[in-house]
Amino acid sequence: QVQLVESGGGLVQPGGSLRLSCAASGSFFSINAWAWYRQAPGRGRDLVAIIPVSGPTVYADSVKGRFTLSRDNAKNTMYLQMSALKTEDTAVYYCNAIAAVANATTGRLTEYDYWGQGTQVTVSS
Repeated sequence: QVQLVESGGGLVQPGGSLRLSCAASGSFFSINAWAWYRQAPGRGRDLVAIIPVSGPTVYADSVKGRFTLSRDNAKNTMYLQMSALKTEDTAVYYCNAIAAVANATTGRLTEYDYWGQGTQVTVSS
């Protein structure tokens, strides 16, 4: 019901910048929260940042001051601006969205969790 498409990954040198995008499409009432997770080789999937429909954005300590998460509600798109990248930022980055979907019969809204396919970010000289 909701498709998330990520873009913007790639290879960058240490100290460089990248911007990731995640666009949501499909049938949903609203995106109530957006988040980015990342998974480095041999590690679990870790939260990078999360932005709720209201309230402050929360960042992992490892990216505070370097990454900025923003959302464009009109475009149903989320962005992750990454600056001062480090080799330890190398990972597959996954977009996550909590979307409210309306039941076709009753109209009742239910929240579901959706994931993108992942985009590789490699920081290397």
